[in-house]
Amino acid sequence: MSKVNLKINGKTVQAPAGSTILEAARLAEVDIPVLCHHPKLANLGSCRICLVEIARQPNLHPACTYPVFEGMEVQTESPRVVEMRKFVLDMLFSERNHHCMYCEMSGDCELQNLAYRYRMDRWSFPSPHPHMPVDATRKYFLLDHSRCILCRRCLRACSDLAANHTLGVKNRGADTMICADMDLSFGESSCVSCGTCLEVCPTGALVDRRSAYMGRTAEVQRVRSSCAACSLGCGVELVVRGGQVLRVESDWDRHNEGVLCVAGRFEPLEQTREKITRPLVRRDGQLQEATWVEALDALVSGLRQAAPGGIRAVTSGAVLSEGMNEFVNFFKGKMGVPVHLLEPALAGSELAADGGLKDVDAADFILVAGGDPLASHRVLGYRIKRAIDKGAEVWLVSGKETEMAHFAARCLGLAELDSAVAHCMESRSPVVVYGADLTAREAGRLARLRGKARFIPLAPSPNGHRAQVLGLEPAAGWAGAKALFVLLESALLQEGWLQEFRRPQFLAVYASCRSPLTDQADVVLPALQWYERQGTFINMEGRNVDVHQAVEPGGEGWSVQKLFDRLSGCMT
Repeated sequence: MSKVNLKINGKTVQAPAGSTILEAARLAEVDIPVLCHHPKLANLGSCRICLVEIARQPNLHPACTYPVFEGMEVQTESPRVVEMRKFVLDMLFSERNHHCMYCEMSGDCELQNLAYRYRMDRWSFPSPHPHMPVDATRKYFLLDHSRCILCRRCLRACSDLAANHTLGVKNRGADTMICADMDLSFGESSCVSCGTCLEVCPTGALVDRRSAYMGRTAEVQRVRSSCAACSLGCGVELVVRGGQVLRVESDWDRHNEGVLCVAGRFEPLEQTREKITRPLVRRDGQLQEATWVEALDALVSGLRQAAPGGIRAVTSGAVLSEGMNEFVNFFKGKMGVPVHLLEPALAGSELAADGGLKDVDAADFILVAGGDPLASHRVLGYRIKRAIDKGAEVWLVSGKETEMAHFAARCLGLAELDSAVAHCMESRSPVVVYGADLTAREAGRLARLRGKARFIPLAPSPNGHRAQVLGLEPAAGWAGAKALFVLLESALLQEGWLQEFRRPQFLAVYASCRSPLTDQADVVLPALQWYERQGTFINMEGRNVDVHQAVEPGGEGWSVQKLFDRLSGCMT
């Protein structure tokens, strides 16, 4: 790529041709303030905070939209530039109620930070403080219009990143306001609560309900990790203070480009299930708290009474790879016990799972077969909607009603799969997204597209890929089982699972929260909570993604590795 030579504040800088002044300045570590700009959004140039002075040009220009050219000379903090920025800030503070000392975002607000930066101690223009409503109809976050500066970051994030197109503007001039779906309340709108708008808001207009007033930027720690709500493995940052996870934020450098969904951003912290903090052992028909020594003694006794052929073991695909390895090594390797998977298997082992989110961006045709990414892998579903916005054609092949059907160009039944495959063959860069509703025969028909299309699996569990590598197959029943060990960890119990399997004589469950399954168990072993564990899992692209411990364990929970290390010693 060709380079352009320019000077910024007298410093010689080289930047790629086509770069903006703002991009060139950041390469040279020169700070130009912004408000409407966000690195993941298209530049708008509306706030005018990033205005800079260019030699031999009469007007100031926005650095976020103005391209560099050979020999350009730029001043980012000249008296003229500073004066204009102060004027813009004066205008912003005069329009609505930005009394920072009363605002929840005080200390974390980009607008306030700029006021401090330019030493503003008064407003030059009287502020009428017009009445502005607060929309608190959403469950997880609210909108305070009095703090909004109309930068439109939220609107662009909703449209360009999440591709949901919920947000817009209403009215004109000083009465302009952000609105949802032609002026519905946000709770009644098409908002999917992905929180992308909340993440990009530069002021206190959008406020997270749960973490409000619980810690400023300087008072919290951030732990980079991965979301394990599905097999996408989206990058996240866990915001921690005082041994608690306050909220989940985006890691903008990961393959999901900062976009999360409600299952990854909000739902993990809305825990209503009772946590298991100590081992439980059934005595006189009742589950009672016990020590780990007592729980292991009861577990070993129950397993030995059922040995050698009466033991069965099952794990959730939500368990991290390290724990799943230990589980399989102990039961299958050491004890010769059949090991199974709670979740259903994904048909189509002959299909190369070689696709990812970037392939969706480049696709001209996307075939979704036997699944609904907008229900099971929402961020992938948002990416497919983005591809539709850019002109991609989407066909859906399913035997069920799905959310994706509202956005597909054609919706076909599974009997019409061959027609969709034939159309896919004619496209330039197709992607096939396939789910667990496909039979092995239907997956075989998709296999004709190998070498032509990129394949993305909708694995029914986050670490289903690792379970497949270990040879784990879905549980088909417990005929002849006298003792059953369930490695549930923090996974949610699937609806109807208890009705499918008859309770054995002895049931042991390793779980982090109580459920109907743990209530029936003879031994309950406390697992680490999702934010207390450390390890990896294999995402839908076949890559190892890291899960990092955010806080110290709050109870007596053990990791899977520690559990089976101690259990191995007890069984010898």
